[in-house]
Amino acid sequence: MKVCEIFASIQGESSFAGYPCVFIRLTGCNLRCTYCDTTYAYEEGTDMEIADLVKRATAFGIDLVEVTGGEPLLQDDVHELIDRLLSAGKNVLLETNGSVSIEGIDDRVSIVLDIKTPSSGMSEKMIMGNLDHLRKKDDVKFVISDKRDYEWAIEMISSYDLYGRCNVLLSPAHGSLEPSMLSKWMVEDRSKARLNLQLHKVIYGDDARGV
Repeated sequence: MKVCEIFASIQGESSFAGYPCVFIRLTGCNLRCTYCDTTYAYEEGTDMEIADLVKRATAFGIDLVEVTGGEPLLQDDVHELIDRLLSAGKNVLLETNGSVSIEGIDDRVSIVLDIKTPSSGMSEKMIMGNLDHLRKKDDVKFVISDKRDYEWAIEMISSYDLYGRCNVLLSPAHGSLEPSMLSKWMVEDRSKARLNLQLHKVIYGDDARGV
C-alpha cells in the first residue's frame, strides 16, 4: 500500500475526539476540496507491506486506530489492512470522503463519512446511497464555510433523517468560518448536531504534521 504517514496523536475530530489514536494516512484522493488541509496526501507517500504497516501501528500500544487519507477506499488493499487491525484487537475508525461506496465495510468499523458542502466544490461527487449503510455508531461530518453551507447541511440532515441514522457533526472550515458563528447558528436552531472542532489544530497549531 502507498502510505503518506503513520503517527500517534490525539484524535482531533469525530465522536472519538480527545482520545489517543494512531493515524494511518493513505496516499491518494479523487477529490480536490477548496478547504483541504492535507493536500500533501494527494501524491506523497511510501510503499509499505500490510504486515509492516500493522506492526508499526500496533507498536504504539494504542487501541484506537484511524485509517484515513486522502481517500483510503481508493486502495483495494485497505480492506485487508482493516481486517488485520481488527484481528489485532484494535478499535478501527475509517474516515472517507463520501464519494466512494462504503458498502461491505466490516460492521466492527466505525465510519466517519464526510459529506462535501457546496463551498468544497465537490458536493456533486457524493454517493448519497452511502447514507443507507450508516449505523448509530457512525459519524456524518459537514465542513461549514458559510451560512449557505450551513443551510445546505441542515436540509441534507432533514432530507435523509440523519439524526435518526447516526451521529451528526458540524465543523467550521478552518480560516473561513469562526467557530463562534457556527455555534451561534446551532444554538439558535436548537441543533441536535455536535460542534466538531479540529482539536489537533488547537493543540499543535495550524500547519503541524504528524500530530
